[in-house]
Amino acid sequence: MKTIGLIGGMSWESSVKYYKVINEEVKERLGGLHSAKCLLYSVDFEEIERYQAEGDWESAGRALGEVASSLEKAGAEFIVICTNTMHKVIDHVEARINIPVLHIADATANEIQRADMKTVGLLGTAYTMEQDFYKSRIQSNGINVLVPDKEERNTINNVIFEELCLGKMEQSSKEYFKSVIQKLVDRGAEGVILGCTEIGLLIKPDDSEVPLFDTTVIHAIEAVNTALKLEYLK
Repeated sequence: MKTIGLIGGMSWESSVKYYKVINEEVKERLGGLHSAKCLLYSVDFEEIERYQAEGDWESAGRALGEVASSLEKAGAEFIVICTNTMHKVIDHVEARINIPVLHIADATANEIQRADMKTVGLLGTAYTMEQDFYKSRIQSNGINVLVPDKEERNTINNVIFEELCLGKMEQSSKEYFKSVIQKLVDRGAEGVILGCTEIGLLIKPDDSEVPLFDTTVIHAIEAVNTALKLEYLK
């Protein structure tokens, strides 16, 4: 079993889910008392979020690059960035290490292709929904990506940072997300990407008439596949 290096804390709420899913998956596959060999470096999200808000992605990239380097030195054999948005700085991270980084959008695109879907909706932070670093990675696999309108994107972003990252699960926000998902379906989405690792804490499969792609779970399972030296199944 390879040792997984987890860059977490963005937010720690979703990092808990990564740790849980990874260990449950290893136990399910190997049985007995097996659990995952992993190292978790949990950053102070206040610092990272400040870089995001200021548009200082270079400083954010340097910070995560240093974390990745620390994990490599500690024995990690590959890196998992436990957040969608911070894959914007994956190049900075990769430049600091000699081990691979598992890209969350690649794992998600593989799942969408396995479901034989051509058009999906995307929910996430404003950065993820509006900038190309994430959408283009999905689209490069021949998948059309739909995003909510500007007002909806702003509301979704506010819920993520002001509620979900703080562990608050409000019913009113759940209903709002469900209505946005339905609008994406009405526009032709065959499935919807929960492209922020906290959204899966609020929205569940039963909340949508189309399949949901929970990136936290997808990414965590891809980490287990890699740790157990299995090729990702397409």
